[in-house]
Amino acid sequence: MSVDNSTVARIARLARIHVPEDRQQTLSTELNGILDWIEELNQVDTDKVEPLASVTGHSLPRRDDVVSDGNRVDEVLAIVPETASGFFVVPKVVE
Repeated sequence: MSVDNSTVARIARLARIHVPEDRQQTLSTELNGILDWIEELNQVDTDKVEPLASVTGHSLPRRDDVVSDGNRVDEVLAIVPETASGFFVVPKVVE
């Protein structure tokens, strides 16, 4: 894929940024360099590489998924200022 001045102008219009005509050639050269580098990366053989969630290899500590003392709706609603149909009533914030 090649980026020319008209493509740079279109991208700038879509991004709603002003790019002067004298900078469009420079930007198209830079974008083409980036696309060439991405194409170079696409040629690297990664078939035998495992996907990583973290580059350090450390796993995150996990807690046990156990049932706690939830399901206490009546106790929770007893301490709020105002309720309606089992829900909290809060002031309207959006007009």
